[in-house]
Amino acid sequence: MGKQYLWDQTTQKVRMARDKMQASQSRQKAYADRRRRPLEFATEDHVFLRILRRIGPVAYEIALPPQLANLHPVFHVSQLRKYVFDLTHVLEVEDIQIKEDLTVEVPPIALDDSKVEECRGKIVSLVKVI
Repeated sequence: MGKQYLWDQTTQKVRMARDKMQASQSRQKAYADRRRRPLEFATEDHVFLRILRRIGPVAYEIALPPQLANLHPVFHVSQLRKYVFDLTHVLEVEDIQIKEDLTVEVPPIALDDSKVEECRGKIVSLVKVI
């Protein structure tokens, strides 16, 4: 009788946890669905860069400038924003050097703050860089 009682109690707790998880997922889905807007682009559309072709329902191949040639040219639709072409809009492109590990070295502009803290018995210098 004791084993059956524990089995019923465990089953009840599992059901309750599953119901709470489903309710939470349902709330999150409703919130996401309200904010979601379907994005679709056509070939030759501008998204600061030009779309070469549509790969699938949510993937697009983008024409990248030479300094970004080591990046993969396919992007998810969530990473793109529509751009209304305007001849008076001139972008000044910085010469960005992207390393093989896809990192960019940004030189510091100024030091904003510094302090010394003790962390796990060691003294650590903290510097806030702009």
